[in-house]
Amino acid sequence: MNNMDEPENKNIVLVGMPAVGKSTVGVLLAKRLGRYFFDTDVFIQAVIGRTLQQIIDTDGLENFCRLEAEHITCIDRTNCVIATGGSAVYSENAMNHLKETGQIVYLNLPLDMIKKRLTNLNVRGVVISEGKTLDDLYKQRTPLYKKWADITIDCCNLTHEQVVEKIIENLEAFDS
Repeated sequence: MNNMDEPENKNIVLVGMPAVGKSTVGVLLAKRLGRYFFDTDVFIQAVIGRTLQQIIDTDGLENFCRLEAEHITCIDRTNCVIATGGSAVYSENAMNHLKETGQIVYLNLPLDMIKKRLTNLNVRGVVISEGKTLDDLYKQRTPLYKKWADITIDCCNLTHEQVVEKIIENLEAFDS
């Protein structure tokens, strides 16, 4: 057995920019490790009964970020793989809560690759101020992802399965 089977059952929390693959990698990682998968974006949508974009359009960015932080700080699961929304890092409270119960894994991808993957920015529910570009968002969030990360995975030119392998290798090294 590997170190991740120890009794503490820490969560594995995925952070990163939109379209980096947090949800896809999270599902694969959870299956591989026999853990529950928890997507904070899906959780918020299910509880509130609206899509992320509808919440942002109706309630505004600030209120969305407040709702997101409130919902994340209510998560009381262990032994999970948790995929966060890209904006989770804006909340100290939410990130402190996630860090207390898990290891933060930053999935890093260069901006040009994110631009190729992110074709639906205006309907995806991305927290981005009016007049700001994806470049602005990347510059703003990257230092926050790095600040919170226990482990950073360079996802450039890797398949989702290869990212899962790198996460597992890094977690084993981190735990030893």
